[in-house]
Amino acid sequence: MNIFRSWLIKVIGKVWQDPNAAEVVKIESGQLYLVRPGNVRSSRECIYNEAIATIRRVPSLEHNFQLVVTRVYDDGDQELLEDEDETDEEKVFLISEELEFRPGPGETPQEASFVWRDLDGDVDELYEFLMREETNEPTRAFFETCMYRAMYERKHRTSADNVRDSELEQFFWRPPAPKGAKGKAASNKAHVPDNAPAVMDDPSVAQQSTISTPKKAKAKTVPQSADLPKLAEEQAYFFVWDLDADGFVSVHDELLDAKIVERTSGDYNHWLVATCDEGDLIMHKIASDMNPRWSPKTHSLTWNYNVEGTYGSWALQFTAKEAYDNFKVAFARASWEMLHCTPWTKIKADEQAYVVSSATEDVEMRDAEDEEEDEEEVLSELDPDEEPSEDGEEEDEAGSILPTLSGERNSRLTIGYKGDRSYVVRGNNIGVFSHSGDNQVKYFATISKITTTKGKEFKPREVMLHDQDSKMILMNPADPHSLYNMDIERGKVVEEWKVHDDITVDHMAPDNKFAQTTREQTLIGASHNALFRIDPRISGSKMVDSQYKQYVSKNKFSGVATTATGKLAVASQKGDIRLFDCIGKNAKTALPPLGDPIVGIDVTANGRWIVATTKNYLLLIDTLIGEGRYTGSLGFDRSFPADAKPMPRRLTLRAEHVAYMNHDINFSPARFNQGEGQEENAIVTSTGKYVIAWDFKKVKKGQLDKYEIKKYEDNVVQDNFKFGDDKEIIVALENNVLAINKKNLKRPTRTSLAPITSLQSGSSIVNSPY
Repeated sequence: MNIFRSWLIKVIGKVWQDPNAAEVVKIESGQLYLVRPGNVRSSRECIYNEAIATIRRVPSLEHNFQLVVTRVYDDGDQELLEDEDETDEEKVFLISEELEFRPGPGETPQEASFVWRDLDGDVDELYEFLMREETNEPTRAFFETCMYRAMYERKHRTSADNVRDSELEQFFWRPPAPKGAKGKAASNKAHVPDNAPAVMDDPSVAQQSTISTPKKAKAKTVPQSADLPKLAEEQAYFFVWDLDADGFVSVHDELLDAKIVERTSGDYNHWLVATCDEGDLIMHKIASDMNPRWSPKTHSLTWNYNVEGTYGSWALQFTAKEAYDNFKVAFARASWEMLHCTPWTKIKADEQAYVVSSATEDVEMRDAEDEEEDEEEVLSELDPDEEPSEDGEEEDEAGSILPTLSGERNSRLTIGYKGDRSYVVRGNNIGVFSHSGDNQVKYFATISKITTTKGKEFKPREVMLHDQDSKMILMNPADPHSLYNMDIERGKVVEEWKVHDDITVDHMAPDNKFAQTTREQTLIGASHNALFRIDPRISGSKMVDSQYKQYVSKNKFSGVATTATGKLAVASQKGDIRLFDCIGKNAKTALPPLGDPIVGIDVTANGRWIVATTKNYLLLIDTLIGEGRYTGSLGFDRSFPADAKPMPRRLTLRAEHVAYMNHDINFSPARFNQGEGQEENAIVTSTGKYVIAWDFKKVKKGQLDKYEIKKYEDNVVQDNFKFGDDKEIIVALENNVLAINKKNLKRPTRTSLAPITSLQSGSSIVNSPY
């Protein structure tokens, strides 16, 4: 089909030259499919049974266009949507070469389609818009040509009014050449300038290829950062996430200088600076809440920064691996020095390598067991129970509210293994909730006015189920030297366990991961610098003297977790993690601190994996020793060789998702799903109004951003999987308790993360040097 006919050019010219026309062209009737080549369940999934495809201009961003597919509802269907909090009414795609847009074959000779890549899906997943028979050939040709014109304007940042047909041919999609093919295949590629950056195959950073145009020479401005001491300086391309364009857009046409500088020498006050001939474009103070993400595939760094109450997202793409590596090491050093207020050179080389390695992404972890996991994924796809229910949106909102207490909010959640019960602390009351099945939680009873054995009311700081869920151990913030034993059936504190006159119980954990399912009476306690066993059966102080170890240094322990065999992982406010095979001895492994305080820690039943929670990221650690004399052992049993410490992995939210959420990250303690004989395959946490679950299997393969999200109207206090279940998540909001099936969490998008009215364009926060 020859789409470049003279009459068509005239029509396009009239529409294209009208800047007030928000919509360039529209196809009124079609169906949208998601195509998954090789998928076991179905190769083509109908997303919208009736839809409209439109090419729109991006408001306030010249030379950028969007492909928008909008769902069309029947009258009855529209009424059903009125009670839903959010709907998936349209899908928006920023038009660029990366979409690999092209005509498709259609299902019949009378039908035709357009096909493009799903940039948020797997590499071979496609969208297909199947047009109805009433869409004639001129309309299809008009739409296709407008797509190529939109790509031309985005790439060259100039009007396509006078573009020649031959200039649009560079955007025609051509199938990749077979492996080993040479010669002609190379000549078919569109010309790329020699100085263009590597293709950004990571969807978090869209490539911005540019063609230089002659410009008048400008007087070079001396930047404010010119005289500041530098830790690093490399050339890079600079991007900002634009909320209107729904993608990263180039801030500067040419390479600029990316620097890390120290504002005042010796105070560990470092800044990330982007400088061009006109001066400093940005100067962002390096801090824990920047949410940095490094991608070795694209040699890029993305991060967040709060400018006047708005979270923006920026990106640097370096021109070479060496520049990328140098900048990453300097950034790790600056972050570490900021947190510790100590020179980087004071720590050992192996500790420096450990800190730097935590920033590396896209690395498959040892023993990912691809084949076995792929088989499980296939079985999961064939399992009808895995499918989200059609009324899942209503189910997961059908929570249960604890009777209102003036001024109080839910503060703690603990989940029982027995009787399908969850317990939520609210002031000095504990709400009891039953799991009624089908992702429903119902209010069952309230344990009111918790008091000590002497009748003094208190609000529990921490709670833990014990002794086959017949008891709940409570921590009283007014009496840190004791624990309180509450009889669940009676709903009353029946014992005070005085642990020690001089040592406080700041944290507690079960004797082993599944101790609550047994009659085990002892438990683990920790103060700021001591670990000990507590046995309520002994008279007097309940601490077991033979299983007590106090450490000389100020460790500031912040959490304890145990494996199925009772080995311990202990975290601290300084950010370090210690692994013990038993209480009373020194740690077998001490992992150095990255610097951010750890607020929670969990471990898989077999002790292989640890997830530690900080305010801004989760830290995942493989405890398997891979080198040296003790290869194959775990760090709980043997020490890692000094030069072969594990490579920690940071689980963070993508910078653009934080920009959509527009609030700071504050993760609640992350948890693996757990159950005797059940393999851990998910990690769940929350921040603000969002529940977040990572696919642990994909994380182990190096896909660290494989997470899904659900937003609520209220802040999430705590969430955890139902015991023995890897699908149902119990969620405690400030004023509600509910359950949600993990399948009903959504891939994060602009629609699912924030209402449109809350979004602000990134263009207003680019030129903010200080």
